[in-house]
Order: sequence, then C-alpha cells, then structure tokens
Amino acid sequence: MADAPLADQIDGAPHPRETLRLFGQDAAERAFLQAHAQGRLHHGWLITGPRGVGKATLAWRIARFLLAEEPGGGLFGPPETLDVSPDHPVAHRIAAGSEPGLLPIRRGADEKTGKLRAQIVVDDVRKLRGFFGLSATDGGRRVVIVDAADEMNISAANALLKLLEEPPAGAMLLLVAHQPSRLLPTIRSRCRELRLAPLSPDAMELALRQASAQSADSAALAQLSGGSVGEAIRMMAGDGAELYAQIIALLDQLPRLPRPALRKLCDSLAGKQAEPRFDLLVRLFDLALSRLAKAGATGQALPEAAPGEAAILARLSANPAIARIWAQQAADLGARARAARAVNLDPGALVLDMFLRLEAALQKPLA
Repeated sequence: MADAPLADQIDGAPHPRETLRLFGQDAAERAFLQAHAQGRLHHGWLITGPRGVGKATLAWRIARFLLAEEPGGGLFGPPETLDVSPDHPVAHRIAAGSEPGLLPIRRGADEKTGKLRAQIVVDDVRKLRGFFGLSATDGGRRVVIVDAADEMNISAANALLKLLEEPPAGAMLLLVAHQPSRLLPTIRSRCRELRLAPLSPDAMELALRQASAQSADSAALAQLSGGSVGEAIRMMAGDGAELYAQIIALLDQLPRLPRPALRKLCDSLAGKQAEPRFDLLVRLFDLALSRLAKAGATGQALPEAAPGEAAILARLSANPAIARIWAQQAADLGARARAARAVNLDPGALVLDMFLRLEAALQKPLA
C-alpha cells in the first residue's frame, strides 16, 4: 500500500484493490453474475450507492474476475461468485498495481501544488487512448475503473462519453458514483446500474474486521455511519461512538443541561489539533437531533447507537409535536453551525451556544 492514501482510498483503510471480499452486497453481485451467465454483459456499468458501502471494492472484484476468467468459460458451468484466488497471477498483478489489462482513472495530483485535484480532468481520461491502443491481453479483455465518475469535470465527462458511445472491442468500463445525478444523462443512459445498499450491523462487523478495524461498537457504528464502512472507519479514528454517547448523555439531562459536563465537552475542542473532533461532533449532534425527530414522528424505537439511547429518545421525543421541534432545531442549528464555521468562530463557543439554544427551545415542551 502507498504511504499516503490515493484519491480512491479512505484514510486508514486498505485500498479497494487489496480488499478481496465484499460484505452485504449479494444482490448487486448476483445481478452482474446473472448478466455474465446469460452472455449479456454491458460494456458500461454504473455502480452507485452511499459513500463507503463497497462500490469501489465491487468494481475491483469485477475487474479481477473478468481478467482472471478463462477464455471460453469454465468447465463447471457459470461461476456463482466473483471470488478469485489471491494466488491467481491476475490477483497478484492487480495487488501490485501492474495488471496491463486494468486502468484506474481517479483524481490526479496538481503539478504545481502536488496536492490532489478536486476533479478528474480531461488529461486523466485521455490516458485511455494509449491504454486501449496497446495489444490485447489474454482473451482481449480491457477493464477501466473510474472512481469517482461524479468527480469528472465536463471536459472529462465528454471524453468518457465518446468511449461509451463507441467502446473498443473487449472494453469494460466500471463507473463508481456517489451521486449519479451529477453525471451527464447521456452517460447514465449508456450504463447498466448496480445499486449498493447501506450495510447491516452484521455485515459492518465483517467488513471492519477485514479492514483490520475491528470495534466493540460495530453495531453502534453501523447506525452512526448510515451503514457506510468508510464513514465507520473515519468515526473510529475520532472515537465517534464514544463522542455520540456523550452527546446523548447530555441530552438525557434536558430540560436542564449540566453545565460542568457541557463545559468539559466544549473545552475538548480547543486547539487546531481538535478540528477533526469538532467536525465530527457537529455531524453527530445533527444526527442525534435527526434521530430524535424520527423517533417521535414514527413512534417506533430505533436501533440503539449509544447505551440506553432507546429509552432516552422515547422520553425526549414522545409524540409527533415534539418531533417537529427536534426537526426544526436540527435545521436551524445545522444552518447556524455552517455559518459560524465559515467565519471561524471558536469551536467551543459554537458548541456551547448550540446546546444552550437547544435547551431554551425545549424548556417548555419537556417541562
């Protein structure tokens, strides 16, 4: 693995090419294998879903599967899985980044600053000309992974569209997209979609174990991350489950928040090194308010993301009327946080203000 994460790699996690197994996405894998078995493989596949649920891992699994496939198919009928032995020569070459039949397209580094560009530019896509111009590998298969396709600027998107309109023989283009609505409609219409879903707690635990990021809070992380392994790994780096539990414990004291505990939390946000913790806290605060709104609106208990959370949500959001207050507070305080961060307001002061405004709004409803 590279010393620094690539544009298509989550910090703290293995690169998708090194992740051999995919958990919780059996339906998408079956859809691809069915098309393969029926001889109806489209030349363009759009792999969509929330961030961090395994889209890139699926793309690399498909690429490994196609490039390792024997010409004419196997002896025992259509394959039932995309699994390829890690001892296979293709698997070795892909892991080493030396497979000639595979080209990843991702955001490159700016030549002047050395930092990753914000977009995939046309020069990144033009690499495909030379790639498809090379002599064919065994079986003639060529696979391209664009991650993420919704990061292409308009020039890059138009260049890729030409390839989708007139694909070279043996070409397979796998487009990973977090927000497919940002893609050109003409690109979307020329691809078959594989949509991935958020992971269940069980699938999350298996995926975190594979990423060497096991946690005793995998069930909580599945809730807090929205079923995203990538987001769960980021939360683990900032002790997200523990931080969320602190937020819930504070809210449990409403209608009167304990000042010492609140000040202690705000003091932990001091200093530039605490910026990631501040960003995470703001996201988790918004999530807590959204979960309170949902619990009250539906009247149904949510899977717990913190110890005792179900009872706390039931007490604090007992009916749809209070749920509407929580929803309005989530919108108002979220907008306030975004505005304050834009002018670099002191993080501790901002968080203290958010909690106190929440206390004022809930004094009467919870009295």
